Amino acid sequence: MSGVPVEWPTADLLTVRASTTPERTALVDADTGESWTFRELHHRVHDLAARLDDYPGDGRVGLLLDRRVAVPLVFFAAMRRASSVVLFDPNRPADELAAQLERANCRVLVCGRETERRAFETVAKSADDVPTVSVDEPTLAAVDALDDGSSAVAIPYPLSKTNEQALLFTSGTTGRPKGVRLTVGNLVESAVGSAFRLGIDRSDRWLVCLPTYHMGGLAPFVRATLYGTGTVLQREFDPAKTAAVIETHDVTGVSLVPTMLRRLLDDGWSPPAQLRFVLLGGAAASQALLDRCADHDVPVYPTYGMTEAASQIATATPEQAREHPGTVGQPLVTTTVRVLDDAGDSVMTGEVGEIVVDGPTVTPGYLDDEQTETAFSQHGFHTGDVGYQDDAGRLWVTGRVDDRIVTGGENVDPSVVAEAIRSHPGVSAVAVVGLPDEEWGERVAALVVTGAAETVTGEDIEAHCKGRLAPHEVPKTVGFADELPRTASGTVDRDAVRGLLGD
Repeated sequence: MSGVPVEWPTADLLTVRASTTPERTALVDADTGESWTFRELHHRVHDLAARLDDYPGDGRVGLLLDRRVAVPLVFFAAMRRASSVVLFDPNRPADELAAQLERANCRVLVCGRETERRAFETVAKSADDVPTVSVDEPTLAAVDALDDGSSAVAIPYPLSKTNEQALLFTSGTTGRPKGVRLTVGNLVESAVGSAFRLGIDRSDRWLVCLPTYHMGGLAPFVRATLYGTGTVLQREFDPAKTAAVIETHDVTGVSLVPTMLRRLLDDGWSPPAQLRFVLLGGAAASQALLDRCADHDVPVYPTYGMTEAASQIATATPEQAREHPGTVGQPLVTTTVRVLDDAGDSVMTGEVGEIVVDGPTVTPGYLDDEQTETAFSQHGFHTGDVGYQDDAGRLWVTGRVDDRIVTGGENVDPSVVAEAIRSHPGVSAVAVVGLPDEEWGERVAALVVTGAAETVTGEDIEAHCKGRLAPHEVPKTVGFADELPRTASGTVDRDAVRGLLGD
């Protein structure tokens, strides 16, 4: 032996998994009841990888699909050929997708029956003439079939941890979406860190009901293939149907955003005995929701994550969520978190500052070099989130750097205002933003969601806040909505909130 360490993995994860546990169930389609072993998926990926070779070049493989079995198949087919996959959001307008397609440098765009028309419109509006293929029988002459019935074998290309494997466009709360580049190493290290926090059982099955063009929906496929466990894919979340899928398919874990979990509980759901964890992220979970989880024995793990860190950054256990309300727990074993002041120096324990993340899960950068330079320092990736850590290393996320409101020369932390409003018994959710004001520069504004049977007015909110907040923190504009507008990944869409309050 040479004594030189081999950097693992050296081949795509599915090839490795199929050679070790080929007969384990890898994937279940909850909508059709079909299932596949790792060996069966391995053979299907053989054919797709060879078909992708019909579209040569050094460009990426574009994927315009959501919550289809074809998503992990195409993903691992591209990995087998050491090609990066661009996960496009099919709900975006064709003009926006065309701009992203041009930035991403794709050699082929893969769609399905639901997205074929949008893919065609996207390519038509793009300056790049990208071949378009469908995982289904095409209905448009300009679109080819990805699976043409031929049988071919694609020999796996050698991989390195530094190989770019995925490109995801962040939905963001403001500004143009950023193209986040994630490497093979980022994805593998994220799966390793998640395993240390959540644990692994050989019988695990992770339900995927989040969009698969976001990390929350993509990560379980990577994790399960690395671990040798199963995934269950549901094409659309529905409280009653999702509860039935968890029960009948022996699901042991699921990723949800708070709105989804609240809808499950509102529908009378109680978790079955085999459910080990509910990974709750994408937005801050209210204490009221976490209290309901405790009352219903829901094994909820509040998590803080970002696309730029390949999913989880810190995750709290159910015990931590009960004993230390508001925390998202300690950082994962693979992740370093620092809290810095405006000068870039570490703050004292308990002091608030910007959260900066470093480690092997963190992206090497964005598509645009200027965006990368702005977001990184010698300490790592600057998240733009504000928070603090306690003496046990537990992390609290309290807001955003760019959410700060300056009204009449006074700084206002929106999270402080939101917490005061949420303490009103008739309020179930709230978003606080700054609106332009000719007299004060900005004025504090709140969009409030009330309980179904509650009647709350703007005067009620104002009266409730007086005495709890400084005068300059009390909202001058209060609006009401049935639910808070959110991005596709579940975060509050602050631009949409401002639009509603402005109207």
